[in-house]
Amino acid sequence: MPVSPLDYRYGREPIKLVWSQEGRHARQLEVERALIWAHNQLGRVSDEDYAVVAAISNSESVTKERVDEIEAETRHDIMALTKAMAEAAGEAGWCIHLGATSNDIVDTAVGLQILDSVAIHREILQTLISTLADLAERERDTVMLGRTHGQAAVPITFGLKIAVFLDEFRRHLVRLDEMKDRVCVGKFLGAVGTGAAQGKDARELQELILTHLHLTVPLVTTQVVGRDRYIEWVSWMANVATSVEKLLQEIRNLQRSEIAEVGEWFDAEKQVGSSTMAHKRNPITAENACGLARIVRSFIIPSYENALLWHERDLANSSAERFTLSHSAILLDDILAKCNRVMSKCVVDSARMRQNIDSQQGLVMAEKVMIELVDAGFPRDHAHEILRAASMTATSTGQDLRNVCEDISEITEKFSPTELDSMFDPNNHVGVSAELVDESVSLARSSLT
Repeated sequence: MPVSPLDYRYGREPIKLVWSQEGRHARQLEVERALIWAHNQLGRVSDEDYAVVAAISNSESVTKERVDEIEAETRHDIMALTKAMAEAAGEAGWCIHLGATSNDIVDTAVGLQILDSVAIHREILQTLISTLADLAERERDTVMLGRTHGQAAVPITFGLKIAVFLDEFRRHLVRLDEMKDRVCVGKFLGAVGTGAAQGKDARELQELILTHLHLTVPLVTTQVVGRDRYIEWVSWMANVATSVEKLLQEIRNLQRSEIAEVGEWFDAEKQVGSSTMAHKRNPITAENACGLARIVRSFIIPSYENALLWHERDLANSSAERFTLSHSAILLDDILAKCNRVMSKCVVDSARMRQNIDSQQGLVMAEKVMIELVDAGFPRDHAHEILRAASMTATSTGQDLRNVCEDISEITEKFSPTELDSMFDPNNHVGVSAELVDESVSLARSSLT
């Protein structure tokens, strides 16, 4: 009976397979095989015996069901795995697990799961970056209200708004590439990290195994890989999840009925927004992803606590990490894919954006007029007071700020009606937005290659 929503509702299959029981089992078999391969390279295991071990190191020859049967008796998962492998290997089974401790297998297999997860995260992150680059470029010059404190501020372009998020996700890609070698790590120096059971070639054995598996070779470990590495990876995932929620929260806010400038695409032919309110068009994908992002962030605290092990190792981290690593990896992939789905079909209403600017009756252009007064020779503080007073008058009387400014002699003495009209055109107060969008898009696209 499925209990976890990951089983029946959330997550994409490729990364769920990585963290499934089958995925864990297959990678542990691969690590056990790599151990014997390394012993073979050092001359401790014959070519014939390694060939047998290699042939049975798969989920068909050593089934998860058989391992479970043995574990029911031994109550030890890795001992059950090695017994099942030895059964399948026959006389060649003498070398299975040679010189290893259980966590050599467990943590190195987790390293493989992280390695595969990093590749999946990188791919969907690049897809989202490409989507946002296209959107920022398309809406490069689409003028809309900028808002601070939930209030109308000054004009911005939707392209610049997206470019800010675009560059944030590009930085996440840079961080992922920078930390990959620190987090995709295994270990193979035995029970307390001395390498005593591996013999005089212990360090060479470890390097052979981990290099063969495309994992980083750590300098020193206890019985476990240092959990600071897992903390870094989970923190990165939480950081990315936060960026997803910030972006989709912005889309949800802009979709509010009273704003209605941007929205999540809605299938008007088939989709239902409410069981009773037939008119509803809810941003359900964005809301779903925002909720799941909070779950990803919640795994930060237990990830830190999982580093607090007694001496060279205890087992307090193991049960918790079956949640923290798998669930955060699966859910991050899910919300990145959902974010890309929302942004790739994002509906932008530029006419509504202009209506919302116009509804402010010129107030959002007060800064522009103030700056023009300063350039015309007014002290900045005086220019600010002129526009502050004019804005308060416009607000209290319901007039357009443009009309109020027409009655202020200090302004009309400096500027003609045509010049004043130009000052109240929101297209003339977006600064270097286009330049910033162009550079952000160019840098982001270069990061994809």
